[in-house]
Amino acid sequence: MKNDIVTLTIDDIGTNGEGIGKVDGYTLFVKDVVVGDIVKAKIIKEKKNYGYGKLLAIIKESKSRVVPKCAVAKQCGGCQIQQMNYQSQLQYKQNLVKANLEKIGGLKNIEVLPVIGMDTPYYYRNKAQYPVGIDKEGKIVIGFYAGRTHCIIDSTDCKIGSPINQTILENIRKYITEQKISIYDEESHQGILRHILIRNGYHTGEIMVCLVINGTALPCSEKLVQDLIGISGMTSIMLNINRDKTNVILGKECKTLWGQAYITDSICDITYEISPLSFFQINPVQTEKLYKKVLEFAQLTGKETVWDLYCGIGTISLLMATNAKKVYGVEVVSEAIEDARNNAKRNNFNNVEFFVGKAEVVVPQFYEEVSKKAMDDNKNKEAIQSLNPDVVVVDPPRKGCEDILLDVIVKMSPQRIVYVSCDCATLARDVKYLVSKGYEVKKVQPVDQFCHTVHIETVILLSKFQSKEQQSNQL
Repeated sequence: MKNDIVTLTIDDIGTNGEGIGKVDGYTLFVKDVVVGDIVKAKIIKEKKNYGYGKLLAIIKESKSRVVPKCAVAKQCGGCQIQQMNYQSQLQYKQNLVKANLEKIGGLKNIEVLPVIGMDTPYYYRNKAQYPVGIDKEGKIVIGFYAGRTHCIIDSTDCKIGSPINQTILENIRKYITEQKISIYDEESHQGILRHILIRNGYHTGEIMVCLVINGTALPCSEKLVQDLIGISGMTSIMLNINRDKTNVILGKECKTLWGQAYITDSICDITYEISPLSFFQINPVQTEKLYKKVLEFAQLTGKETVWDLYCGIGTISLLMATNAKKVYGVEVVSEAIEDARNNAKRNNFNNVEFFVGKAEVVVPQFYEEVSKKAMDDNKNKEAIQSLNPDVVVVDPPRKGCEDILLDVIVKMSPQRIVYVSCDCATLARDVKYLVSKGYEVKKVQPVDQFCHTVHIETVILLSKFQSKEQQSNQL
């Protein structure tokens, strides 16, 4: 009952990082605990089959419990499981992928390989977005939102961000104070400064600072530039214009205050230009491990045609192009495709073609149009190969793939599908559909891109199902 104080053992972790235990068969969710903790909690919200409890005391600590490295880990909504030792985090994520593939994907006895983790799971993020606000005392706060709120936790010393970010942020705080820069208020839609975006080039050491503003110009911006250009690695100082009354952080327009409009970095020896609006994986060390798995699963020999859907700035596309005959990339963000084409030129790739638009729109349209051309001219080998690629790579947003896109992928009938996902629940849903259409899961490899959070990146290899007779005919 609500307000009851209960004792329970934490048996599992939920998708948002909350602990799960039972009291007389009744499921209770409790924050800030780990599997194995025995805790005292107060029931603060009651539903028919489950409820939520507030942690009052830890009666017996789990062997998996550690002291978080970050002083504000409990308040901040970023690292939900920093109080869990790293090996236990990896085991939790492996179990999560397996459970979703079995429960949502309908796969039985699926083997999920051990999660590829980091040697040092701190200071890995090459991108961070910091909201700026004013607290009740009228002081400037820069940091992160508390979990499920828009209350800013004042902290510039993030343990998963780049260490140089703290110096940059304190310089900006000083500039805001001295120049009396107004801070954006979400309710009134007044004030100029909304967010601070920082990007770091892991291999190049280049730094971009981008201030998101509710206006077209930043007062005394030349003073900001002078405060920042002395920081080693500073390459780009920019403004992003966002005048909409929205929770979306970045607007569509960017202006350069100083330096370049981009920074550069590399993945697997391929160099990329990264603008404020570019999608680029946030963990460079783990991204190389992830992309090498993608390349391994693609099994390219140099003769293959590949489609890369949701290609962003072409990171996977260009990696595929090193070993494929032809690669087609699709991305809805036009600026990202412009970056992708520039990246192809920068790295001297001539076997890549990019399309702007939603994958679920572009690919079906392309398939229909080229099908007609191929029927009219059955000697057009390139058109036929584009319709029947050897490999399709998909790396969609958290919501996964639209049914219409999955349908056309099945029509294309690639020998292999390499599915990269940051949400193993929607991944499992889409894999279930592909398995129902004649594909079978060959390998499942989770990679820990997001240490100390509940999120996990997973890459799955699916191959067209072959009967024993078909397999013997190939021998």
